Amino acid sequence: MIRIALTGSIGMGKSTVAAMFAKRGVPVFDADAEVRRLQGLDGDLVDAVEARFPGTTKAGVVDRDALGARVLGEPDELAALEAIVHPAVHAARAQFLLDHQKVPAALFDIPLLFETGGDEAFDAVVVVSAPLDVQRRRVLERPGMTAAKFESILARQMPDAEKRARADYVIDSGGPIEATSRQVDAILACLGIAKGR
Repeated sequence: MIRIALTGSIGMGKSTVAAMFAKRGVPVFDADAEVRRLQGLDGDLVDAVEARFPGTTKAGVVDRDALGARVLGEPDELAALEAIVHPAVHAARAQFLLDHQKVPAALFDIPLLFETGGDEAFDAVVVVSAPLDVQRRRVLERPGMTAAKFESILARQMPDAEKRARADYVIDSGGPIEATSRQVDAILACLGIAKGR
């Protein structure tokens, strides 16, 4: 199995690109989706999060806004949260690998891949990137997002230029969707992966 990591800063288009890989028959492990599941209704991490961050859960669900307010800009609190979340996500990823061990390739959508030192575990790293003005517009269109919150998130992410420099492949998602799609096809061709669908 070729293990492909997909990463990029907030608002760069990772979800769109991951869906393109999935449409072509490449199974996708979405780290953010797994975190949402683990913190969702009766998720495995709800009790641990409430124990460490009292008042950040409601009715068996982690209140992501309340938790975010507690940890953003607080390195020690963020580290405590990561100590709860990362092992659970790693276990889910290991299970995903077992479930898909016979496929020729799998994609792992991991937003903080470089920041957590996880890039060494993959055969290829794909970074999704877009111009800053496109990124900012996309992010600020999200419900509940503010310029201050956006800047706080960017501050804990590796700069886009550095991610691009460390990537094996860069997908520019700032143009038409068809152009992004062609870049996905080109990467699959480079890796010798036939499109499944």
